[in-house]
Amino acid sequence: MTETERQAWLQLAFTPHIGAESFAILLQMYGTASAALQAPAEVIAQLGKHAKHAAREWHNTSLARAAAEAALQWEQQPDCRLMLSCDSDYPAMLAEGITAPPVLFLRGNPEWLHKPTIAIVGSRHATPQAMRIAHDFGQALSEYGITVISGMAAGIDTAAHQGALKGKASTIAVWGTGIDRIYPAGNRALAHQIAEQGLIVSEFPLDTRPLAGNFPRRNRIIAAQSQAVLVVEAALESGSLITARLAGEMGRDVMAIPGSIDNPHAKGCHKLIKEGAKLVENLMDIVDELAYPSRIAPSSLKPKTHAVQPQIKLSQALSTELPTASPAAIAEPEPANNDHPLLTKMGYDPIHPDSLAEQTGIPAADIYAQLTEWELDGIVASMAGGRYQRIK
Repeated sequence: MTETERQAWLQLAFTPHIGAESFAILLQMYGTASAALQAPAEVIAQLGKHAKHAAREWHNTSLARAAAEAALQWEQQPDCRLMLSCDSDYPAMLAEGITAPPVLFLRGNPEWLHKPTIAIVGSRHATPQAMRIAHDFGQALSEYGITVISGMAAGIDTAAHQGALKGKASTIAVWGTGIDRIYPAGNRALAHQIAEQGLIVSEFPLDTRPLAGNFPRRNRIIAAQSQAVLVVEAALESGSLITARLAGEMGRDVMAIPGSIDNPHAKGCHKLIKEGAKLVENLMDIVDELAYPSRIAPSSLKPKTHAVQPQIKLSQALSTELPTASPAAIAEPEPANNDHPLLTKMGYDPIHPDSLAEQTGIPAADIYAQLTEWELDGIVASMAGGRYQRIK
């Protein structure tokens, strides 16, 4: 691919309201990204989902061009890469599990994307015992030669990453922000360590803030890129159960660690086990379930070291600057109420989020995020075929 075509690919990928599905359709129709950028707005208006919004802004290319140029400049830093879905080493599991994100921002060693991988997820407000368990499983899996993938959130994610970094393999952190923004800010040191020894992945353009709609998109990458998802501790309202459901829908194994029947933070795991998730007590429960060999070669990958000012380079690529809005405003969608226009539009019949996006004009990512929160609050329930139904 020429540099001109590569820049066109990035510009198309970063064009407002052109998601992975629309990107794939345009590429199939026109053959190349540069040709797709010349498509008339009338064609864009027929793409579905946010077609009307996309068509309105189709010829306003300044934002997409700027994002593409910024990405190409970012890629010039050590161990930074823009992986395109057409690249020969694009991870097959990711492309099979979901519509392949056209661009992945990578910081670290991309080879970790091609190793056996297990996701460890759980509560952001985990108990000390669960934090220890997540850390120990992360380290045990890594020692066995299995890469641990998670979302670098507080709680279970953080403990799993830290444990995996102590083993022979490593860890992959999938972010819900631009790769130049560390979130949460308290994981700054962990982010630098993962960038040095493992891999950071983001599908979002640079400077993307931690908006609520980003995290369901992050979770679908975690589920798709893993061979199994292990839930360490989760209450009944935990978002980890939704990640586990996504994994199950993709054909991945779902596993859970049981806890005390008196511990409300264990009830989500118990629910998963009742529904058929594998009960896990030790490393070999995972190894036997997935029919791994007696021990996986941890590969020849070694932790990265940089001879010239690694901290300076890392701090340029991984900014700790956070949005000026309050964390609650950023991370949490608005609470549900009976007058919410989205609830009114839903009615009480099952409906797919994409249909809601078309009817309301609200971005699909925001609708998925809102429905996720309402599912946790018991206001809506997920149904077969990816649909949701209002129950309150």
